[in-house]
Amino acid sequence: MVEVKGSPRGRGKPLTSDDRATRAAHVDPGRTELTPAELAARSGVAISALHFYERQGLIVSRRTPGNQRRYARSTLRRVAFVRASQRVGIPLARIRAALETLPTDRDPRAKDWQRLTRAWRADLDARITALEALRDDLAGCIGCGCLSLRRCTLVNPGDALGDEGAGARRLPGATDGAEPHGSGPDEG
Repeated sequence: MVEVKGSPRGRGKPLTSDDRATRAAHVDPGRTELTPAELAARSGVAISALHFYERQGLIVSRRTPGNQRRYARSTLRRVAFVRASQRVGIPLARIRAALETLPTDRDPRAKDWQRLTRAWRADLDARITALEALRDDLAGCIGCGCLSLRRCTLVNPGDALGDEGAGARRLPGATDGAEPHGSGPDEG
């Protein structure tokens, strides 16, 4: 631990990592750039993740004369967008392509972000529909009580569906046209 006079824990008391994170999270609103520690603290993303995002072309930094990274304050919104997009399953390549539509000569404005998210609306609606169908099918499967593997539309004896390629074939969004659990004909 580092002793800092006037630390949040009292004069001369050790400064904890929580204290340092709290200090880093409070950035002077007049500053236009953030250090990696400040960006990490404000965004809730690890510094290593910020470096990864930078290598992937999702965010950019400039280097100081001492070769330290500095991020524009607007990078906070980009990081939030990346994290939110990842949470709903959007691949990094698609996130990067979307971010590339933002202006590079100025900080993106609200209308820029609205245009970007409007372009994703149909895809997000389709994802929501697929997730709702998956939830309903799984709830039906777990609680159906059919006790018949011949009747169950999710069963795959001998991995016969493996010939159709990798991935799920009997779940919503699959290409085999299977009906949801419990709606197929009773074979037994």
